[in-house]
Amino acid sequence: MGNAPVKEVAQAAATNVIGGTPQPAEKPKCKACCACPETKKVRDACIVERGEENCTDLIEAHKKCMRAQGFNI
Repeated sequence: MGNAPVKEVAQAAATNVIGGTPQPAEKPKCKACCACPETKKVRDACIVERGEENCTDLIEAHKKCMRAQGFNI
């Protein structure tokens, strides 16, 4: 039964929990409006030209980029 505290510590480290609240892997280095300009530009153009329902792959790519930058979306 001695492994339970080690397991809890490992889980907390994996999710980066501080004070019981999950935290992003690292703090964003810029504002959300300035993050991931490459994926944002193509996502926005696609939505304007083709409609949101036809751009899910680009929307997901932008979300992935934002998460990598430390945003919780």
